Amino acid sequence: MSFTQQQEFHKIRRLPPYVFEEVNKLKAKLRAEGMDIIDFGMGNPDMPTPKHIVDKLIETARDPKAGRYSASKGIPGLRRAMAGYYDKRFGVKLNPDTEVVATLGSKEGFANLAQALTSPGDVIICPNPAYPIHAYGFIIAGGVIRHVPALSPEEYLAGVSRAVKHSAPPPSVLIVSYPSNPTAQWVDLDFYREAVKLAQKHDLLILSDVAYSEIYFDNNPPPSILQVEGAKDLAVEVNSLSKTYAMAGWRVGMVVGNARMCAALARVKSYLDYGAFTPIQVAAAAALNGPQDCVDDIRAIYKGRRDTLVKAMKQAGWDIPAPPASMFAWAPIPEMHRDGGSLLFAKRLMEEAGVAVAPGVGFGEYGEGYVRIGLVENEHRIRQAARNVKKFLGGSNSANARPVELGTD
Repeated sequence: MSFTQQQEFHKIRRLPPYVFEEVNKLKAKLRAEGMDIIDFGMGNPDMPTPKHIVDKLIETARDPKAGRYSASKGIPGLRRAMAGYYDKRFGVKLNPDTEVVATLGSKEGFANLAQALTSPGDVIICPNPAYPIHAYGFIIAGGVIRHVPALSPEEYLAGVSRAVKHSAPPPSVLIVSYPSNPTAQWVDLDFYREAVKLAQKHDLLILSDVAYSEIYFDNNPPPSILQVEGAKDLAVEVNSLSKTYAMAGWRVGMVVGNARMCAALARVKSYLDYGAFTPIQVAAAAALNGPQDCVDDIRAIYKGRRDTLVKAMKQAGWDIPAPPASMFAWAPIPEMHRDGGSLLFAKRLMEEAGVAVAPGVGFGEYGEGYVRIGLVENEHRIRQAARNVKKFLGGSNSANARPVELGTD
């Protein structure tokens, strides 16, 4: 084999080993050995897609023309429905022809935005910890990431000006993502007003990820950055139907806002795909235009799971802050296991308690000391996991454990 054949390709060399793959391999091994794993590791909705959405897919798929190529930026009816959603939900007016692009989920939209906006060596300000595509979409596109600690929204904003001052060349893009994956934090419009001011001051574009905008519990509905005056001059927002309607596998998302950025994304996408299967797009439009009680029902399921998780794990000796939004809890590692780090803790928790979580270090160096817990198991399984965790932590020998019955259902 030649020297060239032995080398990793350039872009692959820029990607570190995928931390979650190590956890997933252990999970597969233990399951193959017959172990029951209660899996909180991946944010994969487990409830069914609402019936009226599925029915519209089936109805449309029966059309003999349904199997033809679709439109890479989304069929007009879907883009109108997306614009209508933003009008009803946020009071934001969007032109469906110039300010809306339907994407193959928010992840694809984000990655192709990175391709459209980035020249080699461009500096991108990214929160850390963050969902991996926020950094690696730009890294794959040739960008350079300036990580800013983001264990709170205030900490992140405070670090932006410092990052601009110490970056050469100056950054071109600022990423914000609330409700946050993985930290589950929520922000109000004042945060976005400050972010827009910073972007205007430092000549930055903003990419805002609001994929969890409909999964909220104790606050008012999360806002959109596009509600801020002047935001459309420099920002786009990435959104998704995945969690809102339990449609993760359908791969329907959107990028909305600044027309120039939307046009750049649409141009890139026109070379890469023909859009989602048309019946999926029609069904997605039906989801956005149809009754929204299903969204309330899905939100209530996540809230019930959140409350059960926080209560049961506290009784087991693990204090987990109640997330105000998203489908995740961001949990500090119990003190007795903190020194080993989040990856070792996640492995031990799986091997000894049969509970899978996502190690915080997989979301960036500032995620160390935490694990992410997805609200993707029912309340019975959550209580079962808490009983396992109590044994793992040492039961009543743990300083934080409480002798409370965890439930038997």
